[in-house]
Amino acid sequence: MAHPWKNLLAWKKAHNLVLQVYKATAVFPASEKWGLTAQLRKAIVSVAANIVEGKSKKTDKEFLHFLFISRGSLEESRYYLLLASDLEYISSEEHTELETLCAEVSYLLNKLIKAVTP
Repeated sequence: MAHPWKNLLAWKKAHNLVLQVYKATAVFPASEKWGLTAQLRKAIVSVAANIVEGKSKKTDKEFLHFLFISRGSLEESRYYLLLASDLEYISSEEHTELETLCAEVSYLLNKLIKAVTP
């Protein structure tokens, strides 16, 4: 069975971002396992997962709803990444790289939202 969401560049970039965030959080302090690590991972996975869920719906209106949720999760993730940088769990270089990926995903989500908006 084909998955139409796999063809979306926004999903591809979001999925790559998830993988990069998982790598970055693998070295967070053990004391953050149920704190920042879990919160950041949950939020970043939500970005890609909501693209998938929305694309799997029947109408553009439903898809749009999930794209907005995805965008909100992305912004939440951006805050957690800033916090991780401020707490020195990731380097400023790593934060810049992840923020660049977030900006790319944000751009693609916004383009997708415009394309789906009636």
